[in-house]
Amino acid sequence: MYDNLGLETAWKHNKTVLVSDAGGALLNECDPAQDWLGQVDRILNVTYRQVVSLRKRSVIQLFKLGVRDGAYWSIGSDIASYQLPNALVCPPDVTAQLAATPTRLTSTADPLQEQLIDWGYAVCDAGMRRRVVKDAPAPARSPYGTFKKS
Repeated sequence: MYDNLGLETAWKHNKTVLVSDAGGALLNECDPAQDWLGQVDRILNVTYRQVVSLRKRSVIQLFKLGVRDGAYWSIGSDIASYQLPNALVCPPDVTAQLAATPTRLTSTADPLQEQLIDWGYAVCDAGMRRRVVKDAPAPARSPYGTFKKS
């Protein structure tokens, strides 16, 4: 839980740091667990999300201050926030649904896996072309064709 994004080693040894955060969002619970085990699980999840949030804010601040070069992107990002006129078209309702995909250690159906790969590719492209390789050409589409240029 200490360094969930793997930043510590990266920024000790590199000026340019690329951060890809595929962690899911902590959902609001209208009816949280009443048993002690469920409550402990919720406490650990809240603590984990707070650490993630702190690390994210720290790395973005280092980029803004020029202490580090690099980019941050997340499964929960809005591609429009990168302000690239030629970013792949990724409808927020589709990407929000992908971001809500639960983390699990079982296989994923091929169509969903392909969409998740495409979303990761598209948001990585936006982050890289906005912050790191600004003169890179825009891709025509994502690997599986889920997202394309407008």
